Amino acid sequence: MTTFSTAVQLRWTDLDAQGHVNNVMVADYLQQARAQFLHTGPGRSLLAEGCVVVGHQIAYRQAIHYSDEPLLVELAISELGGARFVIAYRLLQDAQLCVEARTVLCPFDFDRQRPRRLKRVERKFLSEYRHAVTPLDDIEAPALAGRGSAYELFTRWSDPDRYGHVNNVRFLDFVLAGRVDMTARADPTMARVGMGRQPSAVQWLIARQDINYLNQMEFRLAPYRVLTAPVKVGRTSVVLATEIDDPDDGTVFANARAIMVCADAEGRKRPLPDSAREALTSQII
Repeated sequence: MTTFSTAVQLRWTDLDAQGHVNNVMVADYLQQARAQFLHTGPGRSLLAEGCVVVGHQIAYRQAIHYSDEPLLVELAISELGGARFVIAYRLLQDAQLCVEARTVLCPFDFDRQRPRRLKRVERKFLSEYRHAVTPLDDIEAPALAGRGSAYELFTRWSDPDRYGHVNNVRFLDFVLAGRVDMTARADPTMARVGMGRQPSAVQWLIARQDINYLNQMEFRLAPYRVLTAPVKVGRTSVVLATEIDDPDDGTVFANARAIMVCADAEGRKRPLPDSAREALTSQII
């Protein structure tokens, strides 16, 4: 069995206010590498006819910085079922491991709006890249069920993809927006650069991020809602849970978990500021 290797170009616009590639852009790199992989052979039908992302697990090992040299992405099929498969990835920059990730995918019939089984030729193609991969541990968090700090989220016309629904990467944009809003309002020391407040000397880094996609989202003029709440506060990090829902009927479109780490200007872990710890602890679900 073998793995598939490809290159993904970096863009200057991928950087955030902290000077390194934003955590959401990593999901975009996964999508690009996945598309390049599937486009190489019989997997092309999964792109043309439809294949939906069921979930991501993304572990950030070290920051990715801008470079004219592309990222190297290695991927393999870690699980292969009748109607679903899992892609495992390693993202490397300058031969250093920056990200490990997993994506659960399901072939989907958009005309009938239901999952379909893998075709024999698709399954054969994917099986050629089967590789044993150590699983990533799950991040445990309770369902928010309408609880948490609410952020009003408006979709943009550019958010839907070629399948007509909001792209999986954009969901992580929404999660990020809710997370930044919730934490910055909880305590001023958690304000980020550019928010019109005086940020503290600490950085807030995402060490791990998982998301499950439950329902398709569409562009609309009415807002969706992003709910965010801390579920565990440690010495140097906090676990946050997020749900994206429809505030009118309660439909949940996705739930996510993230481990956010407090770091100094050099990116080294440091204890949470006392005020941030108190604010987050008081809001634990």
